[in-house]
Amino acid sequence: MANTTQKASKQRFTIDFQPRLFSTLKGYNRQKFSKDLMAGIIVGIVAIPLAIAFGIASGVGPTEGLVTAIIAGFLISALGGTKVQIGGPTGAFIVIVYGIIQQFGLAGLAIATVMAGVMQIVMGVFRLGSVIKFMPYPIIVGFTGGIAITIFSTQMNDLFGLGIESVPANFIDKWACYFQNIGNINWWALLVGVLSILIIIYTPRFSKKIPGSLMAIVVMTIACWLLREFAGVDSIKTIGDLYELPKGLPSFRIPALAEGETFFSTAQAVLPSAFTIAILGAIESLLSAMVADGVVGDRHNSNTELIGNGIANIVTPFFGGIPATGAIARTMANINNGGRTPIAGIVHTVVLLLVLLLLGGLVGLIPMPCLAGVLIVVSYNMSGWRTIRSMCRQSRGDIAVLFVTLLLTVIFDLTIAIEVGLIMAVVLFMKRVMESTSISVVQNEIGVHHDGENDEVLTVPAHTEVYEIEGPFFFGIANKFEEISNMRSKMPIRIIRMRKVTFIDATGIHNLEIFIESALKEGRKVILSGVNADVYAEIDKAGIVDMVGRENVLDHIHKALARAEEVAKTL
Repeated sequence: MANTTQKASKQRFTIDFQPRLFSTLKGYNRQKFSKDLMAGIIVGIVAIPLAIAFGIASGVGPTEGLVTAIIAGFLISALGGTKVQIGGPTGAFIVIVYGIIQQFGLAGLAIATVMAGVMQIVMGVFRLGSVIKFMPYPIIVGFTGGIAITIFSTQMNDLFGLGIESVPANFIDKWACYFQNIGNINWWALLVGVLSILIIIYTPRFSKKIPGSLMAIVVMTIACWLLREFAGVDSIKTIGDLYELPKGLPSFRIPALAEGETFFSTAQAVLPSAFTIAILGAIESLLSAMVADGVVGDRHNSNTELIGNGIANIVTPFFGGIPATGAIARTMANINNGGRTPIAGIVHTVVLLLVLLLLGGLVGLIPMPCLAGVLIVVSYNMSGWRTIRSMCRQSRGDIAVLFVTLLLTVIFDLTIAIEVGLIMAVVLFMKRVMESTSISVVQNEIGVHHDGENDEVLTVPAHTEVYEIEGPFFFGIANKFEEISNMRSKMPIRIIRMRKVTFIDATGIHNLEIFIESALKEGRKVILSGVNADVYAEIDKAGIVDMVGRENVLDHIHKALARAEEVAKTL
């Protein structure tokens, strides 16, 4: 018996870390590699403008965006739990990363990202992957829509060429600042931005292979260079005008804390943001993996995926990177171009590395209004306005959760939005459970249902009343049970019918215990009926079974009524 217990204990604490790279290499051949190679090259090309744009929009720079896509992308592909996942910086992180940098600097961002990585590894180690996927859908739609609105609002300065050096972080203040500077519109910049958006929209009509964002960047970069060189138009800001360009391989470095700050004080301050990064990264990565599974007919390992993401987020900040996760758009691009193993994801990081090493100078020529156009299209695709419109036909509770989460994301920050959204969702869930749980008191006769056949009506013995609880007996319903029991007549025998009580929590046990103690003090008998195995185990541990007597805890109402008749004869 002891050996069996020890084996069970070992199995319970086994870490579920099985990177798909190693299993897919078995039987790997040249044909598979050629497909992965082509998919990886195409995804790498797709990722170039996105990595640069996400890095800049997050408040860091193009180099940091590319470094994140390279290092985190490699680790997520090599150590993750899916065959086709492509990792890197995503639009979902822009809001939270920008806020951390504004408040705590780059060192605070690095600490928050590492802490988030540790949290993700802990989630994977304790097998929470399947739990994370069940985040209430209205919350996901709400904060995704809020992020989209926030990303859109951050691009107005570059799109219109307003030249504002310090744009306020607050959403309302930001738009107030834009309207105050509306007279400073740079019409050349606006033209570049609008044309970039049009190119991105219409490119898929002519070519499914060439990403519209890359086409927009190539065309607009060439056009702006020609305008600057031959027409003297130098008012269109480029990446090179505002940021230090990438030079060589990224080096390992430990971010320096501001004077007077310590690691522990900063870690304590950024803890809520780190938790948001961890949860947001886990949700986005696992949702991406689920979508990919449906397309390629595979089944990912959620816990391994979390551990792989966690390792990536621990390592990347030491090379200047930002938080990363699985990216749905790039993952789908990988699948659609033939990628079927993690090798495609690794190839995509090699392509990005070559861009960082060989084309860093050309990156500096990319016009900022063009990147603004890329991010505006990204925000539109993220907004999920069609989903929001369809969800407006659902219950008022879900609509409230969705729009509260969206508004809090936009007006305050993502951390507050997720916390409040979760609290609202939990309260609404409890309300629905409470509404589905009923308590009734029966005297004289009670119906017994047999799956729609041969239903019968049983006679309740004299001096007996039956309390029937239908649904979970938890803290939300326990007080209701107490109120009803106090309002009823004082019959000497009480049967508590629990056949539909699926679980009972500590509050339910406490109220049941008070009810039984009160009845016993008054000389009344309490009989429990229809107690299932799980509920029986809980009330037995709490001492309730011994309190009423084991002979008074029965598995069926027939037995309970018969027992009540026996007790009634002794009165």
